[in-house]
Amino acid sequence: MASTEPPPGAQEWVPPHPRSIAELKDAAAGCRGCELHENATQTVFGRGAEQARIVFVGEQPGDVEDQRGLPFVGPAGRLLREAVDDAGIDPAELYISNAVKHFRFEMRGKRRIHQTPGPAHITACRPWLVAEFSLLQPELVVVLGATAAKALLGPSFRVTRSRGRLMPWPASAEHPEDFPVAEIQVLATIHPSAVLRADSREIAYRGLVDDLKVAATA
Repeated sequence: MASTEPPPGAQEWVPPHPRSIAELKDAAAGCRGCELHENATQTVFGRGAEQARIVFVGEQPGDVEDQRGLPFVGPAGRLLREAVDDAGIDPAELYISNAVKHFRFEMRGKRRIHQTPGPAHITACRPWLVAEFSLLQPELVVVLGATAAKALLGPSFRVTRSRGRLMPWPASAEHPEDFPVAEIQVLATIHPSAVLRADSREIAYRGLVDDLKVAATA
């Protein structure tokens, strides 16, 4: 017999008419839109200026972020801050968030090892991104890595093919009608964690900075 359970998703927890990012963050703390909340320490919501001109969207919080409750405060976050500085972007004009707000991991001994969020997690968490964009209305969206690209630009988008190129937003979005924002621009690049894993960190880092310089001049 078919299940009568509603499909998972965060929409039930998203306030219908949020007035601030703080209100969204408070509501997200209780989100049960997918099973990831069961093992994660806490919801890790976006942070930054509500009048941000640029919004960065990454994949999900990592182990450090899960423990501290803030996005991009681990090794990848430190590298991203360096890249932002080297690209000439003012950190005061940034808001940074993730496509998935809970840490997905598996235990290996006593260590929590990152697992990439699946399509169901991306879909379940998407209402939070939509709500964030409805309040922020930035001038530019920077998509960091494949998971964020799938969440915002659709499952067929490939960062390796289109990185560093300005595209119209939300026309480029998966279901653009979800995003009630004026037409702005979007740019995709690698996630800073990919730099940390690269055979040549110097070359990978230079590529990330070059992409962000495009964003800076936009």
